[in-house]
Amino acid sequence: MRRVLAGALATSVVAALVAVAQVGPGAAAADDPVVVVTSTFEDATTQGWAPRGGHAVEVGTAVAHGGTHSLAATGRTQNWEGPTLDLLDEVDPGTRYELSVWVRLAAGEAATQARLSVERRTAGTPSYDQVVSGTDVTADGWVNLRGSYTLAADVDFLAAYVELTSATASLHIDDFTLSYTPLPPIQTDIPSVKDALADHFEAVGAAVEPAQLLGNHGQLLAKHFNSLTPGNQLKWDATEPTEGTFRFADADALVAFARANGMAVRGHTLVWHQQTPAWVFRDAAGADMTATPANKALLLARLEAHIRAVVGHFGDDIGVWDVVNEVIDETQADGLRRSRWFEIAGLDYVRTAFRVAREVAPDAVLVINDYNTNVPAKRDRLHDLVAQLRAEGVPVDAVGHQMHVNVQWPSVAETEAMITKFAPLGVDQQITEMDISVYTDNSQSYPTPPAEVLLAQAHRYRDLFEVFKRHSGEISSVTLWGLADDNTWLDSFPVTRKDHPLLFDTRLQAKDAYWGVVDPSQIGGPTTTTTTTTTTTTTTDSPPPASCAVSYDIAGQWQNGFQGSVRITNRGTAPIDRWTLTWHYANGQRVTQLWNGAFRQSGGQVTVDHVGWNHLIPAGGSTSIGFLGTWSGVNTKPTAFTLNGLACRLG
Repeated sequence: MRRVLAGALATSVVAALVAVAQVGPGAAAADDPVVVVTSTFEDATTQGWAPRGGHAVEVGTAVAHGGTHSLAATGRTQNWEGPTLDLLDEVDPGTRYELSVWVRLAAGEAATQARLSVERRTAGTPSYDQVVSGTDVTADGWVNLRGSYTLAADVDFLAAYVELTSATASLHIDDFTLSYTPLPPIQTDIPSVKDALADHFEAVGAAVEPAQLLGNHGQLLAKHFNSLTPGNQLKWDATEPTEGTFRFADADALVAFARANGMAVRGHTLVWHQQTPAWVFRDAAGADMTATPANKALLLARLEAHIRAVVGHFGDDIGVWDVVNEVIDETQADGLRRSRWFEIAGLDYVRTAFRVAREVAPDAVLVINDYNTNVPAKRDRLHDLVAQLRAEGVPVDAVGHQMHVNVQWPSVAETEAMITKFAPLGVDQQITEMDISVYTDNSQSYPTPPAEVLLAQAHRYRDLFEVFKRHSGEISSVTLWGLADDNTWLDSFPVTRKDHPLLFDTRLQAKDAYWGVVDPSQIGGPTTTTTTTTTTTTTTDSPPPASCAVSYDIAGQWQNGFQGSVRITNRGTAPIDRWTLTWHYANGQRVTQLWNGAFRQSGGQVTVDHVGWNHLIPAGGSTSIGFLGTWSGVNTKPTAFTLNGLACRLG
């Protein structure tokens, strides 16, 4: 029996709609799941399920997912009402559980969305964790809500429940399971990542949540890293959810672990346009702020009070702070993101944040942090802002490059240019949130990532870390945005699918990506094993004769917009001078901004001409262009490219 007792630490959720145990190079074979709880309702009882609120629950035979019975919840009057099951005696802290339940609406109910959530209480204070986010559900068929949950510490109440967006719809649930898969021991006979990179960087870290301090996860963290970043526990919504009321328990647990294991801590983040409570941007009367002098003064006063309280609480335990995060929008004329911070206070919010942080922590390294800093337009805007702030005396000590990238993007040249751009400013540089997605566009999804994709990922880690090591005089630290593939934000962003972007797999075993960082000679080599059968397919088709090759990648995609890159490789024996590249969009996409080239578009036809610095592509060499675009409906990749009128090979 699993007994969960009251305690001081907070809990954390690790959520993904679908959790897939990866089996690949270096991974141990997956053990059979251990089923802790099942609810089939075939004995015509509720099997411990109860109403969460004033509604009714009853077992019946009107519909069933498996067998002949299911549980109905009727008479609901609140969104949060729904069937709930006590799990207090079933769940151990630090174990990653899989929860699965089948849901459908009662006959005649209009379509809505269902969520699977967990309520936990510590010393009587409730907290709510979403295991599966809003999922479409109807009365026409069963929908599976499946997700993962890890309890980070002891609690005195724990229950799972199903809720609906609709406040009144009746629903059925069936075939609930709570299970876990035992993890193998971590590998203790392989080099530590921090030791392999000790000659190059002061700190090698991972972003973690409190649950990852326990068991195998804590062992893996302590073995391989000498720095940690609280993934969410230092953001404004976690530390000051209501004005003047501060919560530090979650962050304190992470800092205590770091102190006990001789690790540094990166503070992430003091000011961001996301995860900031709504009250911060409300005026003295409680209305949404407008850009007035009084509101600006109030907002900056709140910012100062927040930073003094948060940074002051941790003192010397946190030696690096991401003071402001993601302030650049390269599509704006001045390059600054039109966040609520900027709309109300202009650039003074950045100046204030750094000034106050320096006053409270005079010895800390103060960082301005952003993503896509390898994109020339964004890189240059950030460079100019840092130069301006430092000229004004604003204490910006370091630039943080997030490096959320994928197996094909960015290129080594783009990454190197990112670092060399900032070197003349004399600032420290840090790689702050690195992961390498196995996906290159939003249409891809792998039940298990192909071996060749994982090898490409390993080589990408190898190549990028070689760049970092070449510039270790400018880069003080490298941080991975996660510990292992079992818990990554990329499982739900930009779309929901299982990603595998880190050095260790879902079983906490070293991947080829690990060897790409620690010892590239071992990629795919004898020190890694596989439990899958590899099939080699041989084809007699020759590649099409072409003196050029073109790869087209979608680096990121969002509603009505996307970012892409095109790489041109000269496969011939003579240089290509003064090139012009063309392709055709079949779905109405439009290029709106392009760098490293001059473009024009007529209908679906895109034409890109060289610019002065990249007019020559030497034999065997390559050049890349990047761009922003719009799309609607579908965003399929072009299927043909021509360079100076000649067809190029794809890839």
